[in-house]
Amino acid sequence: MIQTSVKERQLHHVNGFFMLFVVVLGFIITTIAFVVGTINLANEQFLSGGLLLGAGIIGWGLFSLLSLGLKIVKPNEARVFTLFGAYHCTVKKSGFFYVNPFCVSFSPEYNTAKAEATAKAKELAKEGKTSLAMVSAPKTVSLKKQTLDNQRQKVNDILGNPIIIGAIVIWYVDDPTKAVFSVENYREFLSIQTDSTIRNIARLYPYDIFDDDTDDNADCEQTLRSSSLEIAEAMKTQLQDRVTDAGLVIEEVRITHLAYAEEIAAAMLQRQQAVAIISAKRKIVDGAVGMVKMAIDKLDEDETVVLDEERKAAMVSNLLVVLCGNRDATPVINSGTIY
Repeated sequence: MIQTSVKERQLHHVNGFFMLFVVVLGFIITTIAFVVGTINLANEQFLSGGLLLGAGIIGWGLFSLLSLGLKIVKPNEARVFTLFGAYHCTVKKSGFFYVNPFCVSFSPEYNTAKAEATAKAKELAKEGKTSLAMVSAPKTVSLKKQTLDNQRQKVNDILGNPIIIGAIVIWYVDDPTKAVFSVENYREFLSIQTDSTIRNIARLYPYDIFDDDTDDNADCEQTLRSSSLEIAEAMKTQLQDRVTDAGLVIEEVRITHLAYAEEIAAAMLQRQQAVAIISAKRKIVDGAVGMVKMAIDKLDEDETVVLDEERKAAMVSNLLVVLCGNRDATPVINSGTIY
């Protein structure tokens, strides 16, 4: 039967300074016994000398073994201990503690670094070289807030447009026991789940909505460009559901990069420019028509000039040309008659 989860057990408080005092005192006593035993053997007191000498040697070995149980835990760090391959306890509180000397700190990062160093040493050994590389990874589990910078990846939005998206994840380890025993390597696990979550969420929304897209995607009120905060929150919720069993807490997800892929970036830029131009022209035409109507109504109301339908049409045409043109109008004074 495969064990899917391990229940966390806290270490009963054992003062490390007290045990350090005991170990140091033991070394002093055994050293004195060894020295006295040596002197007795020199004085041909074989029985007492042999007993004291043996006690000193055994004491050195015993107290050396006991000294292995002295452990230091720094703030915002935790140690997960195993005893003969089985889970023993977890220490979250910072300080100086004493545990069973046969306990071993278990850390995926340390095991991964050790495996890489071993593989590198074997490769160098085949080449006839000697490797002196040391494993620098810690045997502790950090409880500090950390940032995962997810690399930019290419995905397709709901419209099928290829886009480049990148995000960072702010996270921390809440349950070090689960983080160590539930997954092989919780950092790699988080990275893979982040990539999958960003890809799944990004393809549910369009990058942007144009006027001709509204009929086919009426339900897509949110877009990646305009609703980045809401979509990042959706990413956080889904990612948290995926990494809860690993003892991780996702505090925040932020989209750091969002753009069209290179193969369609130029075409989409032209499309955006066209939409912007059309929208601006529509505003200009609407305003110009309103101004022309107001001018004609004002002339009719004040009876300043009496215009027939043909002159009104000519006036409307001239005013629209002036108001909608991209360049300043050049007036032409007509001193005659239009008839």
